[in-house]
Amino acid sequence: MRYLLTIRYIGTAYHGWQVQENALAIQPIIQDALQEMFPHRPGVTGCSRTDSGVHANMYCCHFDSPLERDPFGIICSVNRNLPNDIAATHCRVVDEEFHARYSVTAKEYVYRIYNGVHRDPFAHQLAYHYRFPLHHEAMHQAAQHFVGTYDFSSFCANNAKPGDRTRQVFAASVERDGDYVVFRVSANGFLYNMVRIMVGTLLRVSEGKFTPDQIPEIIAARCRDRAGPTAPPQGLYLNQVFYEEV
Repeated sequence: MRYLLTIRYIGTAYHGWQVQENALAIQPIIQDALQEMFPHRPGVTGCSRTDSGVHANMYCCHFDSPLERDPFGIICSVNRNLPNDIAATHCRVVDEEFHARYSVTAKEYVYRIYNGVHRDPFAHQLAYHYRFPLHHEAMHQAAQHFVGTYDFSSFCANNAKPGDRTRQVFAASVERDGDYVVFRVSANGFLYNMVRIMVGTLLRVSEGKFTPDQIPEIIAARCRDRAGPTAPPQGLYLNQVFYEEV
């Protein structure tokens, strides 16, 4: 049987999702928790890689087992064996053709910027502290130019693997909520560091170093050096994962 497990996590203590030899990752922790319920160590396939320090409000993974187990019981068992910064929220049986990564139709990321003058301990490692004034209206105007199907090479890390860098962005917005400015973007896929580079570019718009109307030129250049810096990881959240089957 194939199970789809949905989790949430604070990524501060982890070097992303994927298992690594010399660093703590989330994938083996989920396997350890599942092994307490199953007589074997299930292989777990995630919906996406995430960078060190990045969080997830919704992260999906699947695993196979010849044993039939109650999905609610799986959630309870897994949560008993997970650290406090990771939690399982949903579980269900899916078709064996379902794949946590390749069946994804869209993802939504959120980037949270704490825009207070003084640091807030409750925002530590959960948002990027940017203490200077933010012109979120100009940032929102600039973000609208991300919407569409483009080659986003300008918004991809230079050390990313080569390949097709065309992605379709469905929606993008910047909104202020008190001392927080939140960037939200959904697409059919994302390049390595794409959202963080988008945020760094939008911050340059707020600073007056770019105008909103320059975003199409930056996209068309297909050159990483034309965009803004890569924003820190602690403000980034994988917010939603979408599947046609679920």
